[in-house]
Amino acid sequence: MSTPPPSPNPLLPEPVRRLAAWCAVALLVTGVAAVAVWLCIVFKTAVTPVLLALLGTALLGPLHRRLVRMRLNRSLAAGLTCLAVIAVVGGASYVVVHALISTGDEIAGSLKRAGQDLTEHFGATGTSLQDLAANAKDLLAKFGGTAASGVITGISVVGEMIATTILALLLIFFFLRDSDRVAGTLRSLAPRATGDTVEAMARRAFDAVEGFMRGTTFIAAIDAVCITVGLLVLRVPGAAGLGALVFVGAYIPYLGAFISGAVAVLVAFADRGWVIGLWALGVVLAVQVLEGHVLQPMIQSRTVQMHPAVVMLAITAGASVAGILGMLLAVPLTAAAFGVLSELRARYATEASGPVRD
Repeated sequence: MSTPPPSPNPLLPEPVRRLAAWCAVALLVTGVAAVAVWLCIVFKTAVTPVLLALLGTALLGPLHRRLVRMRLNRSLAAGLTCLAVIAVVGGASYVVVHALISTGDEIAGSLKRAGQDLTEHFGATGTSLQDLAANAKDLLAKFGGTAASGVITGISVVGEMIATTILALLLIFFFLRDSDRVAGTLRSLAPRATGDTVEAMARRAFDAVEGFMRGTTFIAAIDAVCITVGLLVLRVPGAAGLGALVFVGAYIPYLGAFISGAVAVLVAFADRGWVIGLWALGVVLAVQVLEGHVLQPMIQSRTVQMHPAVVMLAITAGASVAGILGMLLAVPLTAAAFGVLSELRARYATEASGPVRD
């Protein structure tokens, strides 16, 4: 009986081939992601309202579902939800913008004095802060609402902002009204064998974004109220504007809270002295400890948990792509991506383990 001829030796050893396969996969995924980002930048006029509408839908979904459970027509429930968001967001925007504009001079003056004091005590170290403080009012106005304060005078920019807002609101209405058809649409677009997987990934991604938006809004409101009350007790000027800045900044995790808290402490140092400044620092730190150790674990325990380093990298990448808007959208989009990966990992583990026998 003849023996089969020996198989030829492979050109590359097995570990190298595996590494090459993983590198090819990484390059393919990176290329697809780069093309997707490039397309989003090219079509940002259409992509931005869609992303904002998805975030709004995630935040307003529970209210719409409650109205539907009250046996309201889906279109009527979506319309009432949009009217509610117009009233709430419009009122909140007016309060935030008015607070920032009315107290902008006080905050800017306090920051200038803080920069001068640091320059006198520490030399050139405080120069950059003093230069930054010289433009603090412009920065606050841009962050709080450029159209209302008149910082941006270009009619085209203001018109684009208004058009984006209106389009996002209309998309929120349609997304809420037709949310019951999403599962069927995804199944019809996906191949028959992957319909369940695509639907499960979409649900997990949307649940992650929904949990992030609800939790962040609730935490931002608590942070703003606590810091505003603390600054009012300490008689720090511009407490309302600083509280509004804290609320807006809370939507940028870690970085926004750090910047808004640092501004509040500097204003307290400049206007009320070192003692009150230290008390203001204690208030800000106490609120941050409350947020990090109590509010986030309790409120966002059911959402996708991300390491702070991942969040910071996502914010940095979002800022490099789309500025402040990218910073606001980076974390919820990353949460959605982590939700999809979590669902895929769970399904892969289930398939690998095989059916459980009794």
